[in-house]
Amino acid sequence: MGSSPRANNSSKLNLRKSQRAPFERRVARLSALLVAPGLVVSGILVWLQQWSLESKLLLIGAELLACLLIGTALLEHIIRPLQTLANVVGALGEEDYSFRARLAIPNDALGELSLEVNALADLLATHRTGAMEATALFQRVVEEVDIPIFAFDPNEKLRLVNSAGQKLLQRSSAQLFGCNALDLGLQPSISCANETLVQLHFQSDARWFVRRSSFRQQGVPHTLVVLSDVSRALREEERRAWQRLIRVMGHELNNSLAPIKSIAGSLNTRLSTLAMDSDQRQDFERGLSIIETRAASLNRFLQAYRQLAQMPPPVLRQYSMSALAKRVAALETRVDVAVIPGPELSLTAEYWRRRYRRRIPMDQRPGLPRTRCHKLFSRGS
Repeated sequence: MGSSPRANNSSKLNLRKSQRAPFERRVARLSALLVAPGLVVSGILVWLQQWSLESKLLLIGAELLACLLIGTALLEHIIRPLQTLANVVGALGEEDYSFRARLAIPNDALGELSLEVNALADLLATHRTGAMEATALFQRVVEEVDIPIFAFDPNEKLRLVNSAGQKLLQRSSAQLFGCNALDLGLQPSISCANETLVQLHFQSDARWFVRRSSFRQQGVPHTLVVLSDVSRALREEERRAWQRLIRVMGHELNNSLAPIKSIAGSLNTRLSTLAMDSDQRQDFERGLSIIETRAASLNRFLQAYRQLAQMPPPVLRQYSMSALAKRVAALETRVDVAVIPGPELSLTAEYWRRRYRRRIPMDQRPGLPRTRCHKLFSRGS
């Protein structure tokens, strides 16, 4: 198979560059060619003089030595600044921006080049400082956020995790780096759609709201996963829904219990005017009395449960465990209870107030005798 013309041209160009003499040697050759005509002319003129051979050779040797010294100084003056600039550019390539070129003066060809290289070094140093500050700020924000944050590479290997993520997975960052998302139990958060609810199995089967986005680090695409625990919010919303349901059901039941109680009382009062057997009268009176009493008890229960459901949210404070233990020990008056002091501990709780006390009446009376049940209730066919 033949090669393309572009490949042939590039190979010829590389071969020509490899065969080209170094810059120092070319400068030396040009310097030698520059002084060679003068040396030849001066040598001929010296040789034609009526001097001794030793004087002629000494003068020609002095001219050669002077040209050699001047050429060496010229070569050093040209090569040394270029080597310095090469070292500065090499340091910039290695992200070391502390080196600067000397002789950076305006109105000078080499000085202008040094000025531009130094300006480039200052610009790169400023950009690196800004990038480092932005990275430090990003890491600080990620660490302070109280939601798990993970970053995965294209192979689904973990590359970034904050303190909330370490707490969720119960591992340190050193143990988590490089682990696969499937092994960590985070595969559903990567495979699901963005901004959806998923159930992850960690300490508890909580539901998490997943936000996912992409970013690049050193040119490599990464996936950023942010998890938000919505179980508490869902429970709170469910609690509010139950409170609304209890309020509606209580209102409807009260509307039904009030006429039931009133009608039962009215019927019980009208029994005395009806002609019937004494046993039947007694059964009707007992049944209507039970209906009226049960309706009143159910009404009281609903009122108490409504008050319990409408209790205000707790106001949590810090309390000392030692003080609480001493107060509990003081409740026992039959024997002396000694509280052994220990390390100072505190807990978050609400101080109990009498205005928050709720009493729920409980009807513990025997109710309808079993011997009378068959007269009021019958089994369905």
